[in-house]
Amino acid sequence: MRQFNTFETENVILYCRVSSEEQAEGSSLDYQEMTLKSYCANHSYNVIMTKKEDHSAKSYNLDRPELKGILDYCRHHKGQVSKVLFLRWDRFARNLEFASKYKRVFIDELGVEINAVENPIDFHGTEWSTMLGIYCGVAHTEDEKIAKRTKDGIHGSLLKGKCCNKAPRGYKNVRYAKHDTEVVFDPIAAPKVKEAFAAVATGTECPNRVRQRLFPKMGKSTFTDMLHNVFYIGKIRVPAYNGEPEQIVDGLHEALIDLETFYKVQDVISGRKKNTPKLRIKLPHPDFFLRPYLVCPICGHAITASHSRSRNGNKYAYYHCSHDQKHLRVRAEQVNESFARYVGSLKPNATVLKYYEEALNDIRMEEQRDVRTTIKGIEDEISKLQGRIDKAMDAYLDNEITAEEKQGMVTRYNRDIARKEQQLETLKTANKTKLEPKLGYAISLIDNMKWVVEDAPTEAKLRLLSSMFPQKIVYDGESYRTATFNKVLDLIYQQTNELRGSKKVKEGKSSDLSSLVPGTGLEPALLSEHAPETCASTNSATRAGRIPISRNLVVGCFLIVVSSFPFLVPRTRLELARLNRHYPLKVACLPIPPPGQSFS
Repeated sequence: MRQFNTFETENVILYCRVSSEEQAEGSSLDYQEMTLKSYCANHSYNVIMTKKEDHSAKSYNLDRPELKGILDYCRHHKGQVSKVLFLRWDRFARNLEFASKYKRVFIDELGVEINAVENPIDFHGTEWSTMLGIYCGVAHTEDEKIAKRTKDGIHGSLLKGKCCNKAPRGYKNVRYAKHDTEVVFDPIAAPKVKEAFAAVATGTECPNRVRQRLFPKMGKSTFTDMLHNVFYIGKIRVPAYNGEPEQIVDGLHEALIDLETFYKVQDVISGRKKNTPKLRIKLPHPDFFLRPYLVCPICGHAITASHSRSRNGNKYAYYHCSHDQKHLRVRAEQVNESFARYVGSLKPNATVLKYYEEALNDIRMEEQRDVRTTIKGIEDEISKLQGRIDKAMDAYLDNEITAEEKQGMVTRYNRDIARKEQQLETLKTANKTKLEPKLGYAISLIDNMKWVVEDAPTEAKLRLLSSMFPQKIVYDGESYRTATFNKVLDLIYQQTNELRGSKKVKEGKSSDLSSLVPGTGLEPALLSEHAPETCASTNSATRAGRIPISRNLVVGCFLIVVSSFPFLVPRTRLELARLNRHYPLKVACLPIPPPGQSFS
């Protein structure tokens, strides 16, 4: 061991510490300083510095500013300081690792003795390590016990639904007495939090844009954590503790956000939300709704549009080539009216549409049988989970498992039951939906495309054109042509013409419908010369030698008109999406008002 610094008059530094501001405001620091100075006076020590601070001594790192200042002073004035004195060892350190480490730094490296005046240790003897372990180890053990009791208390309070920390944004902590607190709404922040959840739930505005608009000073991660926080729906998240799994319990505070909005937000953030409306973009002028789709018949450049003012001041709308107006320049009224007539000329056969309806009903009945089977399976799983809960309770009463093990098992089973019940409710509700009224109206839309093009809002027209024409439309001033047409609608109209006999299939060449007709087995699927007037079902039509209609085509043709209509309830759309997974066809959304209502 290095020898201590010795002087005729020993220079000492006094160190006083308390753990909190409350103690600092009291007389504890003054008492420590008075006792230390009295001790120094009795031993003729020269006090060159007194340092006071309110800081915890539980850490094993030197994060105390005043003690760090003492260490720096001793290093810069090496050989000039004999001792650093404090009242008790728990004032210097309440961590055994810290005490051992900085005993080596002060005494062995700098030659400065550190000691307590109430329970000094003789570092020249052989028992100093034992005594240091006792004095600092007792304080260390006491802190560990206090920390465990505090954690146990917090965990128990969380299980009861109490908020043990600072309330999140939108709430505030109110203290009525020393041990009586409550969480209430913050009248200033709560409305903005509700507005943020409502905006994100719609899916029309990205979460980051909502954050910038409502909480410009909040970080992205903080805003995301706020949207995920179950505290806003009246719940408390209890972290895993002592082997118990993490769980969510009912809180004692009032919910700020309703469950439906909260889970919509979770779907938007995780990307699970279906049929999310796209962000609104700038729409073309109503007179020029064909501009994104037309190309010049001469040079192939895009067709643009603009208004021209005549000499008498009247404005007229024109479509013209973006490269050279001499190639094409036509009045917009003429272009739009001729396009409406072109779309209106597409007329499906009523008999074919009847086949589609009947085939869809057959498919729906099959799907309902599958749903009933799934519901029965989920109900059986719920019964099994209830039985496991009963067995866990019996095992606990028979002292076969501990209370913690029982609580963990019951929590896990209840969480599984809640998830199964939510699936069950969704399936039962979807299975009750009636599609017949909506089906009749949706099918009638196929026969009224001209009406949609003439009277629908611009956004609806754009969606219709995007669904019908995957590629650009060439307009030569009189007629329209396109390289490809929407495959589903194209099949509807081609099949209609074939059934009417307007297109005769030459011998040796297969019909365009051959890919849609199931392969022949023991009962060949023959194509009759004339379309049948009636049929009981698609199966009976096949057996009678009539035209069999592909299930893929039937569901696809129905989905293009029905699957995303706003007047259908969401669960109907979910049901149709489930059909579409089995018979996949990409379709476009076209918002059409219900029967009896006009566009507005």
